[in-house]
Amino acid sequence: MAGADEGDAAGGFYSDFMVLRPDKGGLYDFFHLLFSCKVAENAAVDCPAGTEIADWRRRWAVFVSLVAQVLLLWAKKPVALLGRVTEYWMNLLDENGGGVLVLVVRALQGKLKFPDRSSPTYRSCVGLLDTRVELDKEIKHGDSNYHAALSIMAAKLAYENELVIKNVVEKHWKMKLLACYNCWNDFQGDYTTQAFVLADKAADASLAVVAFSGTRPFDTEQWCADVDFSWYEIPGLGKIHGGFMKALGLQRHGGGGGWPKDLADQDARRPFAYYAIRETLRSFLSGNASARFVVAGHSLGGALAVLFPAILALHREEGVLARLEGVYTFGQPRVGDERLGRFMARYLDKPSRYFRFVYCNDIVPRVPYDDSALQFRHFGTCLYFDSLYQGRVTHEEPNKNYFSLLTVAPKVVNAAWELVRSFLIGYIAGPEYAEGWLMRLARVAGLLLPGLPPHSPRDYVNSTRLGAHSLGPLS
Repeated sequence: MAGADEGDAAGGFYSDFMVLRPDKGGLYDFFHLLFSCKVAENAAVDCPAGTEIADWRRRWAVFVSLVAQVLLLWAKKPVALLGRVTEYWMNLLDENGGGVLVLVVRALQGKLKFPDRSSPTYRSCVGLLDTRVELDKEIKHGDSNYHAALSIMAAKLAYENELVIKNVVEKHWKMKLLACYNCWNDFQGDYTTQAFVLADKAADASLAVVAFSGTRPFDTEQWCADVDFSWYEIPGLGKIHGGFMKALGLQRHGGGGGWPKDLADQDARRPFAYYAIRETLRSFLSGNASARFVVAGHSLGGALAVLFPAILALHREEGVLARLEGVYTFGQPRVGDERLGRFMARYLDKPSRYFRFVYCNDIVPRVPYDDSALQFRHFGTCLYFDSLYQGRVTHEEPNKNYFSLLTVAPKVVNAAWELVRSFLIGYIAGPEYAEGWLMRLARVAGLLLPGLPPHSPRDYVNSTRLGAHSLGPLS
């Protein structure tokens, strides 16, 4: 039976669903999943009455997802505090020259500079893992990989605060910032989704770029969305990942629950990402008959980027979709089933307008695992890059199940190579590719958890700059 919370959202917008509720279930409910196929009777799972899951592998996957979410939610406050401390320490080092020894010397001299959280130079942890803000001067407007190169830089910048975004977009890129968003999640009761829209003056201000922020390293609620196996089945579309839809602006309460085409009483203090961005695009496109737009995102932001046109299609926003130049995602997790892929092919194929970048052993594009029973699939054109930044076009990335025991040894060997490469790449490819001590520490951690450092935007920036030529024209 549907729980009360999900009943509020129903509004007739879905025909089937399975929503995991780690906040409702206890240890008994979690372990009961391993032995009973009657999941509808389980307090930790919302689904239609009578729903059963006979396959123990599916129940095991649900069990792991629930346990992971419980642990992540339990660690929310201490991890957030750790994140604030770590981010401040990293900015302190960066503000004073980037080294502990320099920091000590400046402190002894009384010349220590303290970072200001409200300044346009205060960077996120993601931004400090890769401090590059300039666009690649070798990639010009009109080049076949220009949109991809601009999209990954915008997706990386989306992790920053509004002052940093405005400073980089307007002073470094010489473009126009149209809007910045901090958007409301009706289910989590918090501002969980960040995005911005810019107008590219290099294209005579006729190109808008929508960039969604990805999973923040110290935000465990956002990590919950990545490991959550919840889904809704929307008639005509297919099964779609529930956590990503909630982050995009799925409505929870009242008669407008689900995905109403328009909101009757939108609270300006609590904007929903999909609706706020759609209005900005409508305004931008209506002011220029030749204007077009691209949508981009890294990690969770990539999932939101590809679901944004899916909801536009659901609402039959044909005029807006006709102006879509492309969707560029980087390290994107799986968002839906095969039917969703077939539905989106009507809008994103012929010509191809959806490019999904996957770097090497990145863990995130390989979860949730696409077991045939779990339904999660990738679709669209996959642009896969190995650790030498050589790319190829494929339907699915290699080793699509990250948890396969057969791939453990190769991933560890590759992680060791990436650590060695971090000391060499600045000499081989140029000083702008040199990696700092922070990224090298992440590479060391990758020896224990291969696939985590490759998820960094740094390797995706390098892929678009060093490897895109190996793909040929993106069209």
